[in-house]
Amino acid sequence: MVGIVIVSHSKKLAESVVELAKMMADDAPIVAAGGLEDGTFGTSYEKISAAIKSVYSDDGVVILMDMGSAVMTTEMVIEDMTDKNVKMIDCPLVEGAVVAAIGSSSKQNMEEIIEAAMDAAKEKKL
Repeated sequence: MVGIVIVSHSKKLAESVVELAKMMADDAPIVAAGGLEDGTFGTSYEKISAAIKSVYSDDGVVILMDMGSAVMTTEMVIEDMTDKNVKMIDCPLVEGAVVAAIGSSSKQNMEEIIEAAMDAAKEKKL
């Protein structure tokens, strides 16, 4: 299964997104990498790197980020993992995470998961 990492400036936000996604696909390999090591707001290279390694398989890992430095820090981590199949998805964090978790649980490949998560941005709420 494709692994999923949720990167946020907030530890609680990242963990809550994972919790919601697991309600839809409890066997999906999805983990949170939110906040700094001391629990304050920010993004951590070390947390992101460890999260990727914890869900990595030959199927790869997709990463969903909230904004700003979460994107930049994730890019730095990926640059140092040239031997791994890891891709970022530009999609809504919550909707994308749920779609990605369901896709991973359904054994979709990385490209199918990325496409579905990006399509989540097109879904109207009203």
